[in-house]
Amino acid sequence: MARRIRKKKMPEPFVGQIERLSHEGRGICVENERTVFVSGALPGETVEVTVHNRWKGHAEGRATRIDLASAERVAPVCEHFGVCGGCALQHWDLDKQVEHKANTLQELLPHHGGGVAQNTLTPLQANAQGYRRKARLGVRWVQAKGRVLVGFREQASNFLAVLDSCKILDPRVGERLTEIGEAIAATSIRDRIAQIEVACGDQAVALVFRVLDPPTQSDQARLVELGMRFGFHIWLQPKGPDTSHRIWPLQGPEWLSYEMPEYGLRMRFHPHDFTQVNAQINQKMMSQALGLLSLKPEDRVLDLFSGLGNFTLPIGRVAAHVVGVEGSEAMTERGRMNAALHGMPQCEFHAADLTQPIADKPWAQGGFNKLLLDPARSGAAEVLEALDLSGLERIVYVSCNPATLARDVGILRARGWELTDAGIMDMFPHTAHVESMAAFVPVKK
Repeated sequence: MARRIRKKKMPEPFVGQIERLSHEGRGICVENERTVFVSGALPGETVEVTVHNRWKGHAEGRATRIDLASAERVAPVCEHFGVCGGCALQHWDLDKQVEHKANTLQELLPHHGGGVAQNTLTPLQANAQGYRRKARLGVRWVQAKGRVLVGFREQASNFLAVLDSCKILDPRVGERLTEIGEAIAATSIRDRIAQIEVACGDQAVALVFRVLDPPTQSDQARLVELGMRFGFHIWLQPKGPDTSHRIWPLQGPEWLSYEMPEYGLRMRFHPHDFTQVNAQINQKMMSQALGLLSLKPEDRVLDLFSGLGNFTLPIGRVAAHVVGVEGSEAMTERGRMNAALHGMPQCEFHAADLTQPIADKPWAQGGFNKLLLDPARSGAAEVLEALDLSGLERIVYVSCNPATLARDVGILRARGWELTDAGIMDMFPHTAHVESMAAFVPVKK
């Protein structure tokens, strides 16, 4: 007989005083000598807290009633905020959100990196609604409701939130969640579609349906009709990403694209490729990064974690030569394709595992004088400890995790580099996610 798992009993709701915010944007209070992290609460507020997870020294909960509100509290832009877990900070003034993210970086730099920047960069901001161009949406047929739910999970739950729209998603998708759900509900596999990968380019939007059972011709016709109605590219993914294939439209290029008008570029990408979520911030980020590199026509630049060439090609518009290095062979090929389409032989791409020794790689002998890095959340510790930094004049580091950036600042400081500039980019408004950028020069002897 299977052993029954006893569900942990949660304490009764309590009223707490919020002392401060965590780096993740949750209120912090203390109850019975236990630290409680409270979503939906702001510093100085008195709130009723409902606990949904508890451990020996801390707990997690959410504010279910506001008894004394902060002056910084605002009305959420989305009617689903508080139930949907896609956003965490819509209840907070946007400028205060940005200030908190900037303070998070400034607190982590001396704690982990051992120092602060000489200059604090002005936070990069753009539209706070309709910005999200990449997303993975859950799909679930709910018999009791007689509908298919499409969207994000509820806060602290595995259930999908009941959403009719999303103010954060690109409106071409965010305003069509109901219609997408209705199209799925009309298929015979409405309970066998697990998720939708959303990828938005400037000209087109792709919806990649993860199908657990093969759709019938009638099922495909329903999805194609959805694509025709709203201009979506419709893809099916039976298994892994390499099984994805487009079923609508049947003609024309499968690539999506985004423009970089400042550099005269159109970057092509596949719906499964990594691209920056926020197109406006990406444009501003590019200008700032290339400005911090102080590019000159004679420069030779190494771009590590280069992806499909998001930084590589703009650098190539100025520098004499740039080498992009990326762990994924598929993304490396995408970079080569984009360079070839723009007639840019000065942009060279290679695939390599950047967590492994690289000194013997031919591309590492390129005589570079500038370095740009844009690693994943785990950071770039291995490559920064192994790479020959002699001859470099400037390093620019783009980060999606301020904690690993701060750690890697410490590595560069130990190797004789000085942190000159650091600041944040609000790539994900209304969330606690922090994107950062830092610039370094060698310490003067």
